[in-house]
Amino acid sequence: MDTVTRFDDDGLRVVLSSSSVYPESTAAAFALASRLGYHGVEIMVGTDATSADPHALAELASYHQVPVTAIHAPTLLLTQRVWGTDPWAKLERAGEAAATLGAAVVVVHPPFRWQRNYASVFTDGIRRLEANTGLIYAVENMYPWRGPGGGEVRAYAPSWDSSLLDCDHLTLDLSHAAIARQHSVELVRDWGERLAHVHLTDGTDGPTDQHLLPGEGDQDPGAVIDELMRTGYTGQVVAEVSTRGMTRHERAAALKRTLDFIQVRVGLTERPSS
Repeated sequence: MDTVTRFDDDGLRVVLSSSSVYPESTAAAFALASRLGYHGVEIMVGTDATSADPHALAELASYHQVPVTAIHAPTLLLTQRVWGTDPWAKLERAGEAAATLGAAVVVVHPPFRWQRNYASVFTDGIRRLEANTGLIYAVENMYPWRGPGGGEVRAYAPSWDSSLLDCDHLTLDLSHAAIARQHSVELVRDWGERLAHVHLTDGTDGPTDQHLLPGEGDQDPGAVIDELMRTGYTGQVVAEVSTRGMTRHERAAALKRTLDFIQVRVGLTERPSS
């Protein structure tokens, strides 16, 4: 089904990740995105059957008049069996879903170290997928796993640090940068034109991936957005925050605050007078 694009294709888009409404459904993400004024939805393909069904997603996008702008492939530990277990088949299906829905970006995590065959040809395979589909496969920065004593556990290969991978397009996740003890503003500067997609959130270097609301961690997301604007970034800024444990009303309010935070920084709305 056709969907109505609610943004200028040449401009920056402020998008809601469907993971931000968890434990509510993918359908709830579309409803909230429409109600709050987000420009689109990034679909986290997971165990919610709707998230893995492009036809159901197209119906939701059409009904709510909110386009799907990105597909997050099911490459997390919890989604290892979604769309089968073959990692390349997952990425191909993610590309097919993106093409069906008119999304330009597929978000991918680096391989786990036990996926040896996949990891050994990962960067070449990503480049091949981009050439064959015309889509952006943006590899997301991850972080080292740390044991109880603080030592690092090697979980990803070739590396959790997407900066070190020979990939043309990268996704910056501020919460992941926080756990990795990196500075997101510096990553924006270092990656340059390789930066293709942003998961706007916040975090600290604690033991878990927090996905805090902007301003609740140490990554200074406001400065990150300022740097994106300075460099002329025109991709998507995706609100990917955790609202787990909130009531429906609290969740809507948190996602509205996040949207307002981004829009003020990018100049889509005026800053409140002091």
